Amino acid sequence: MRWAGQQLDVEAPGALPGLGSIAGLVRSVTTPEFQGVTFHEVVARSALNSVPGSGLPFNWTVNPYRGCTHACRYCFARPTHKYLELDTGLDFDRQIVVKTNVADVLRRELARPSWRGEQVALGTNTDPYQRAEGRYQLLPGIISALADSGTPLSILTKGTLLRRDLPLLQSAAEQVPVGIGVSLALADEELRRRLEPGVPSVRGRLELIRAVREAGLPCGVMVAPVLPWLTDSAEQLDDLFARLAAAGATGVTTLVLHLRPGVKPWFMKWLSEDHPDLVGRYESLYAHGPNAAPSYRNAFESKVRPLLEKHGFGTSSHRGVVEASDQGSFSGWGEPTARFRGRSSPAPFNTSTTRRHPAPVPAATPEPDQQPLF
Repeated sequence: MRWAGQQLDVEAPGALPGLGSIAGLVRSVTTPEFQGVTFHEVVARSALNSVPGSGLPFNWTVNPYRGCTHACRYCFARPTHKYLELDTGLDFDRQIVVKTNVADVLRRELARPSWRGEQVALGTNTDPYQRAEGRYQLLPGIISALADSGTPLSILTKGTLLRRDLPLLQSAAEQVPVGIGVSLALADEELRRRLEPGVPSVRGRLELIRAVREAGLPCGVMVAPVLPWLTDSAEQLDDLFARLAAAGATGVTTLVLHLRPGVKPWFMKWLSEDHPDLVGRYESLYAHGPNAAPSYRNAFESKVRPLLEKHGFGTSSHRGVVEASDQGSFSGWGEPTARFRGRSSPAPFNTSTTRRHPAPVPAATPEPDQQPLF
């Protein structure tokens, strides 16, 4: 491993951000509860990652984990494991790097006079509420550090473990704007088990959305990735949007599958095993880069717009973002809004609430500057 034998406070050239100073404090751990998974506990030098000019609704992120036991075959973050001299397939699923001191480092960084209190996003690389969080419990310290410093925060996750921290997030929302996004794109449970084997069930995530809303917090939904010829029919999307609206989702963002280098071979291997009849169509669709062909994206956008409008998620496009009025989260990214700041008590979720004002409908595909994410 690249981190073996490093000295304290010595930066390893080319090391993944946050892994440059780990010294002899690092250990690798296996436990019976996580069969086949190895946790590499590291001491991080930094917690805040700058992503300016990305076209996303945030410029800063915190990533307490590298690698993810969700094991999604399409995960955009797989190439990051190359920096650790690990492969982007099974190693990404089973070799999990844990920044054990991330909350303490974050508090120090947020206390610097230069920190402007910009929004910080969690879950934009690997999932902060993957199974490892049940063991290491890093998120409560991170959430508290952000809220105590007056820093708005957002969380994007597939992990139902977030329910553990809802009381803490409610308290944080009294101090700063807080936004939540839940990722849910595969409504077919059998397909989910084959393509996202470590992800909580569809029902569990729908219940998570409802729980977040009942806690008085906004909850956007990231319907990504939409899989051509597998999850993209009007009937499938109509059913999914109806279920999301019934659960109380405050916004929806849809993104078509994005196959960047390092991800495409792993996904295509799965496709050849599960749906060999689609291999040729996918090769043609993604022949010119990581995005699906423009003709497909345009047709998908025309199909998805009326479906989003039908279920109350808006009528106009605005850089891939959707907002249900007066709910507080613009899109599936879960970005917060200032209207949640300083409320004396969270407003209960009312399933009879009418969305009175149209909200922006998302573009169906990522902008070019969003390509690193899906």
